[in-house]
Amino acid sequence: MQLDSVRVLDLSRLLPGPYATQLLADAGADVIKVEDTDAGDYARYTPPTTDRGVGALFDGVNRGKRSIAVDLKSDAGRTAFYRLVEDADVVFEQFRPGVAERLGVDYETLLEYNEDLVYCSLSGYGQTGPYAERAGHDLNYVGLAGLLEMTREDETMAPQIPGYQIGDLGGGLFAAFSIVGGLLSRELGNGGEYIDVAMTDVVASFSQAISHEALTGDDPRPGETALTGRYPWYDVYEAADGRYVTLAALEPKFWEAFCEETGREELIDAHGTDDPAELEAVREELESLFASRSRDEWLETLSDETMVGPVCTPAEALEHPQLEARGLIERPADAPPRVGFPAMGSNVPDSHDESVPGHGAHTDALLASVGYDESERADLRESGIIR
Repeated sequence: MQLDSVRVLDLSRLLPGPYATQLLADAGADVIKVEDTDAGDYARYTPPTTDRGVGALFDGVNRGKRSIAVDLKSDAGRTAFYRLVEDADVVFEQFRPGVAERLGVDYETLLEYNEDLVYCSLSGYGQTGPYAERAGHDLNYVGLAGLLEMTREDETMAPQIPGYQIGDLGGGLFAAFSIVGGLLSRELGNGGEYIDVAMTDVVASFSQAISHEALTGDDPRPGETALTGRYPWYDVYEAADGRYVTLAALEPKFWEAFCEETGREELIDAHGTDDPAELEAVREELESLFASRSRDEWLETLSDETMVGPVCTPAEALEHPQLEARGLIERPADAPPRVGFPAMGSNVPDSHDESVPGHGAHTDALLASVGYDESERADLRESGIIR
């Protein structure tokens, strides 16, 4: 997973696109943030702020990248970008459909400068369809994709906003996956390609466990499917201290282990029942049981075979010994801690450049690398075309 020779021109900002290219950067790619000459990526200024003086979101998903600030609305700015494209492997954009064309940085235009380019567009609803040009954020995407409906405990409750941006992050992850797939396809002799990733599509693709029912006329209801609370052996329970534990004993052997360890052997045969009265009786028994001890007492008491785990706060999760053991949390000496690359392997880079680029910090070096001399760069800067 060494992408050291891959150069990515990243036109995205905020979270979805930068998360995608952070994954590529952590795998060794040379990611160049192409920012405007005004504010640039405004995640730079979004609170909270790290001790490095930039927004924590920006700090978390822009490490090891370089930044060039150029006005793509100008002819000279586009010319500079086209020169960068000639030596690039990937162009990645997150504009609303039609913007890339208006700026002259769309796939068809850039093919004139690099016919082997892998070009990825990430957007809320994709480049086609009646919602293509509609503005949106993560909440809109998970709402349309059916996920938000399924966050309800039952049909009397309102949908709950997910604690993480599933559409943004899922879309970014799938974009990174698609880019790497495009690069591999090119290496196999198929040339460059255009990739259209919609965050709504990605969230909808996460519905595999319930999509068959949804597609065959039996619309799944919140709280009534096997994985959304229908069964008491797959649910969340409050402990004596007001904290919560998860029980996910879907398979009979794990349910049997749980019942034996908690002294509830009489519940073993109830596993798999669809009788409403029996399900309610089991749930009430489990609610009473879990309420008898604190969350941590349950975790200390039960074995690994019971399918019981903690409901952690974000701080607890990121300090948990399991994540620490995996090396997921990076604590560099000269940078704020962050959640790192979520995979281990024999060829995954084990160290990264943890610096974050200043707005346009690499403009001079990058333009010099594609033939702009000092005088030309000075003229562009004086005219406001670069920063």
